[in-house]
Amino acid sequence: MNIEKSLEIIKQGVADCIPEKELRIKLESGKKLRIKLGMDPTAPDLHLGHAVVLKKMRQLQDLGHEIIFLIGDYTARIGDPSGKSKTRPALTGEQIAQNAQTYFEQVKKILDPASLTVAYNSSWLQNLSFADVIKVCSKITVARLIEREDFAKRLEQQQPIALHEFLYPVMQGYDSVELKADIELGGTDQTFNLLCGRFLQEQYGQEPQVVITMPLLEGLDGVDKMSKSLGNAIGLTEDPIQAYGKLMSISDLLMWRYYLLLLGRSAANIEEMKQQVANQSAHPMNLKKQMAFEIIAQFWSQHDAQAAQQNFEALFQQKDYSQAQEVAIAAGMKEAAVWIVVLLKELKAVQSSSDAKRLIESGAVRIDEKVINDFSAQVTVAQGTVVKVGKHKIYKIV
Repeated sequence: MNIEKSLEIIKQGVADCIPEKELRIKLESGKKLRIKLGMDPTAPDLHLGHAVVLKKMRQLQDLGHEIIFLIGDYTARIGDPSGKSKTRPALTGEQIAQNAQTYFEQVKKILDPASLTVAYNSSWLQNLSFADVIKVCSKITVARLIEREDFAKRLEQQQPIALHEFLYPVMQGYDSVELKADIELGGTDQTFNLLCGRFLQEQYGQEPQVVITMPLLEGLDGVDKMSKSLGNAIGLTEDPIQAYGKLMSISDLLMWRYYLLLLGRSAANIEEMKQQVANQSAHPMNLKKQMAFEIIAQFWSQHDAQAAQQNFEALFQQKDYSQAQEVAIAAGMKEAAVWIVVLLKELKAVQSSSDAKRLIESGAVRIDEKVINDFSAQVTVAQGTVVKVGKHKIYKIV
């Protein structure tokens, strides 16, 4: 493939390429480039937000370059401060190890495992002596670190920054030195960290990496970036029927972002669909079903997409609750008054009482079509009772 075509593929959908002229030079060298993507195992599941940058990695993999998926099992002990207004709680070594175990299986949904190198930064970071760490830190100034937006905001607001947080971008940057990366990918919230890698490579006499950043995918709320901790994510290991339902719950406005970032539709194609909605030749519901189907087909399977769409149409359009998720509950909870929050937790419809309170008080909880909006309500369920939670969760008691 010629250089111009490769550049076009690489640049498609990216937020920034720093500096683009060096990317061209690297491609013109004809060598197999070392492409790095690092993720810290701070949670057990990857989600569709991660898929945006993983799809770009797959494009680079298909172009024949060497793909290095770096699991930050050592930097996870620090916790990436990107976008955080306070110090992150430390994870235990056991939590990190458990989360890391699942990552490789999940990335195989997108990357080709046959030509994928998986690395762990504990391989080199845990072997650095204190003198080694001092040497690395001597190559970067405090002034440079506090240029970082989130650090600057916390200083301005007189919020504490722990010393180890300053080490995070330094250690992530040092990963690029160890791996001799030619290109590093990440979300736009990682720009500072990625540029630290480029800077440190220069300090160590290496050819600096090109930094490619990808846009951040908004979560289901359409406000914050997709995140498990914010409860607005769709995990890559979720049941495809649940994932489809969540996709159908997003706003019509957010749908265009998902078409763009997850399905790679062009701006012209998206504008055409918007015009179809405007002149009423297409209905937003049908376009959203098409979006959800294509996403499930891409990240799960065609069969899963067909089953999920049939389930959605039966439940939400035909009101056929025989297709609802059947859930067995403790025998003592049937035919007896039980606090609504206890029931929702038993169904695993909510993760916490605060989640339940928000849903109940917003009128998003129904039992056999009766809205439950009293947080303290005592309810009775029996065989066949249908419980609806939010826009995309329907349970039938069995």
